[in-house]
Amino acid sequence: MERYISKRIMKVPKSFLGEIFKLAADKNVISFGGGLPNPDFFPIKEMKNACNVVLDNDGEKALQYNITEGCLLLREYIAKRYKEKEGLDVSIDEILITSGSQQGLDLIGKTFINEGENILVEKPSYLGAIEAFSIYEPNFCEVPLEDDGVNIDKLNKVVDNNEIKLFYAVPNFQNPSGITYSAKKREQTAEVLKKQNMILIEDNPYGDLRFIGETLPSMKKYYDNTIVLGSFSKIVSPSFRMGWIYAKKEFIAQLAVAKQASDFHTNYFTQRVMHQYLTDNNIDDHLKKIIKSYGDQRETMINAIEKYFPKEVTFTKPEGGMFLWVTLPNDIKAMDLFYKAVKENVAFVPGFPFYAGEKVENTLRLNYSNVDSEKIDIGMKVLGNLIKQMMVK
Repeated sequence: MERYISKRIMKVPKSFLGEIFKLAADKNVISFGGGLPNPDFFPIKEMKNACNVVLDNDGEKALQYNITEGCLLLREYIAKRYKEKEGLDVSIDEILITSGSQQGLDLIGKTFINEGENILVEKPSYLGAIEAFSIYEPNFCEVPLEDDGVNIDKLNKVVDNNEIKLFYAVPNFQNPSGITYSAKKREQTAEVLKKQNMILIEDNPYGDLRFIGETLPSMKKYYDNTIVLGSFSKIVSPSFRMGWIYAKKEFIAQLAVAKQASDFHTNYFTQRVMHQYLTDNNIDDHLKKIIKSYGDQRETMINAIEKYFPKEVTFTKPEGGMFLWVTLPNDIKAMDLFYKAVKENVAFVPGFPFYAGEKVENTLRLNYSNVDSEKIDIGMKVLGNLIKQMMVK
């Protein structure tokens, strides 16, 4: 069989998240694994109405092929929201609609990464990005995260000692750690990147999900050579696979060429339905409900960890988003804990897939957005008891 498979794809490991999603589908399992939004907030009635309006008023066009860059109306909406929320002057020519942020990552890899080039990622980093970029066979460099962003001294060292093509970062409620870059760290990071004028990939699927503190500016304000990834998956519907890339026109033009080779254009009908939904409804009112719930679930998880986990375990306290990051004592492997937990019908994501280089085996990611408070308490109690048992041995 191997002789049929490309060497490129053979080098990409099978995603651990695929197995996690299977566990998440089992109703007997309390899953803190996948980054699933809470389905209680899916706007089913509103989406049904939006579908009907699009089909009734413009069905022939909505069901036809369209341009690669995406629905003009939807791109106008996104550009206007950047202006209103972040003070960024964005033109529609700087927006490319993608089939989720994941396609955005693939298009970036296809467009900008050559085999053997150095790219920089956070340590830990989003495993979906590591997988997407691995296809294009770069050399990964890592820079460790602190509570308020990357370690600037080590970022300087990596940049001074290597020629870097791009830096992939998640500054808001990072996946997997949940940390957020401070304003100071954003400015400092931008100054370091200017040394090589490398491309910064700012992945921002969780930026609207802040429940503590003040909203911070996009890295685009500090560094013009930034490509921003956005998504409706975490705030409206993941099944629509509706994301976008915001970047300078020259970048968008090349990314559009790559997209034409991939799928020609993102599902145009769902683009029209998404725009209709956003036109007929106030997305900020919708977000308030999600933020209130996720904030409460985050608080429940933190309280349960403090109650049930041994004091030797450390964890992050995110200001928003969907995840927090746990570090176990050095002699406990998260994978061993995972196998024990699954037998107790509790699942999570061990941390090792989130490292592009040497794997760290005593970390894990917990998702709180798709588990109710009662199950969060039960699950944390199970994990806490298992960790205590493993520490005794």
